Amino acid sequence: MKQGREGREDGKVLKSVQRKLHKDSMGKQYEKRITWVIKNFSSLQTEKIYSDYFVVGGCKWRLTAYPKGYKVDNCLSLFLEVAHHGSLPSGWRRHTRYLLTIVNQHSAKNSKRHESQQWFDKKWPSRGRHSRCSLDELHAADGGFLVNGELKIVAEVDVVEVIGKLDVTEDSSTITEAMDVNEFQLLPSQGKSVRLVFKRHPEIASGFLPKNPVLRTGYMSFLLSLIGTMCQAPHELSKDDISSVYGALEFMTEAGFNLDWLEEKVDELSENKEIGETRLQAMEEELKGLKLRCSDMEALVEMEKARVSSAKSPLTFDDVV
Repeated sequence: MKQGREGREDGKVLKSVQRKLHKDSMGKQYEKRITWVIKNFSSLQTEKIYSDYFVVGGCKWRLTAYPKGYKVDNCLSLFLEVAHHGSLPSGWRRHTRYLLTIVNQHSAKNSKRHESQQWFDKKWPSRGRHSRCSLDELHAADGGFLVNGELKIVAEVDVVEVIGKLDVTEDSSTITEAMDVNEFQLLPSQGKSVRLVFKRHPEIASGFLPKNPVLRTGYMSFLLSLIGTMCQAPHELSKDDISSVYGALEFMTEAGFNLDWLEEKVDELSENKEIGETRLQAMEEELKGLKLRCSDMEALVEMEKARVSSAKSPLTFDDVV
């Protein structure tokens, strides 16, 4: 009985120490602070969106937001997540304190904050709040959360303890950050091209219905590859290549993309290529004839040279007599 009481007392002391450490650490400055600006928040149709990656405590992190709510409707759900946690060493854990803030851009005191200190592990790779802020409050006129269609989120993170070190740094990391362009999660190298496409053809994906972010990324990457094929020199494209482009256009159109403008470009390329090849073939035939005539003329010239050369020889006495 005495040992049982001592065990319970030890447990109480341990919990008391943990609470004190938690309380003391919550007032300290955070190791990392990032700002995530979500553009065109009101028009987002995807189930969830991600921030860029950032490194804290030797581990990649990112923010995950559910614009329509996660397990709770009509609200914004926001989480801090260990990115690519499936590749971390077995038994990894991160004791982390964090502060997630949905910024009120008119009044800082009205911002929505969630501060906590928890363990992240294989079972719980993400932490946050399911009902962080109601959509009615977010979309309220002059409410301060949405300014020019932009929602601003600030995350402050500090890793207190690390178990299962990965040694990831900002400079050495080989993981490529993703970015959101018109609800498509893309590589930074693709962002500029996709922005230009949407700028010139705003309705290009208006009929594209899939919400799965991986599927959306795949389709957009395929479209960029298709455009890249069109950018090759005409002489490098065979008729089979152009036929494949038409097939790809049909596939993308059936998926809901508006690509009439691109089909016109393919028609123009195909027509110009056909006209160019026809003209080239005609010119080659004409050149072949000219070369043949030139060869015949060269033979006549050589014969004439021989006659002229013989005419220049002096006559002999026998020739004269």
